[in-house]
Amino acid sequence: MKEIFAHRVKSARKMAGFSQQNLADKLNNIISKQAISKYEKGEMLPDSQVLLKLADVLNVKPDYFFRKPVVNLSEIEFRKRSKLSIKEENSIKEKTIDFLERYLELENLLGIDEPFRIPVKNKIISSHEHIENITVDLRKAWDLGLNPVPNVLEMLEDRGVKVFELNTSDKFDGFSSMIKNIPVIVLNKKLDPIRKRFTALHELGHLILKFDENKEHHRREKLCHSFAGAFLIPKPIFFREFSERRTSISLPELIAVKEYFGISVQALMMRARILNIISESRLINFFIYVRKNRLQNEETWGEYTGKEKSSRYHQLVFQAASEQIISISKAAELENITVSEFRGKFEKAS
Repeated sequence: MKEIFAHRVKSARKMAGFSQQNLADKLNNIISKQAISKYEKGEMLPDSQVLLKLADVLNVKPDYFFRKPVVNLSEIEFRKRSKLSIKEENSIKEKTIDFLERYLELENLLGIDEPFRIPVKNKIISSHEHIENITVDLRKAWDLGLNPVPNVLEMLEDRGVKVFELNTSDKFDGFSSMIKNIPVIVLNKKLDPIRKRFTALHELGHLILKFDENKEHHRREKLCHSFAGAFLIPKPIFFREFSERRTSISLPELIAVKEYFGISVQALMMRARILNIISESRLINFFIYVRKNRLQNEETWGEYTGKEKSSRYHQLVFQAASEQIISISKAAELENITVSEFRGKFEKAS
């Protein structure tokens, strides 16, 4: 019991982004930093009053502290050159673990056991041409055809990828990890839909593509960028929209394709260069213009009206509650909200 509580209180503290002293301060010093240290070392347990206060301050249910861990922190690793602090990284990791544990428990209650399988040949990717071929193969395997994907996150969830969105630092876009052979993609909820689509597919690239271990980090990142662009608008469709050779491409053309396919103008220009539709100098001049005029956010370059939101987990919670597989209180625990909050949402959906 002490070992489980020690693990959980430390995880909850890191999720909240608190140091031991921060937590003691938030508790109005009803317990000391030294007491928190003893909890985390498994040397003692709190009384019921302190336990409830800990749950309130750390924004978890009291039951959380006694739930046996299923996923280890060591199974999640950020890629090199993360812009986040260690505290921010740890918070995202712990929130991801908590989400995945709740997700796996929910699927177990519903009898869902569908192992993820990579539906394309696991060959080493070393060129953009490999990327072009594998994206077409993947779309075919997933019965997507070559048309725009209306909701990338839902598409990924329908095919076994666990997608977790959270509000966090603007320095964070996303990361991915294979945890117990389960693909997990974590995204910043604040990203706009176009950036969220591209980031999710970039992370999918990291999950399913096999790279030469000696290939530099920046080269792997470029190939995953190429994968995301190729998935959003495959080469045959790109050639149909722009033809195979151009000296330049007009902004109205790019905006029209952006609004239809949900891919940024900048990513489209990168695709045009990768496919040798435009020259390197034309691409360089374009990005000089973007930086000079501070147009990186593309706020004046059309609007993609599609929605990108992960919803499968929440749908499963409501399904389990509706079919009385779980109680309302258990559903609230899985959603990490109060019973009254869940009951309000449940009644509206009924």
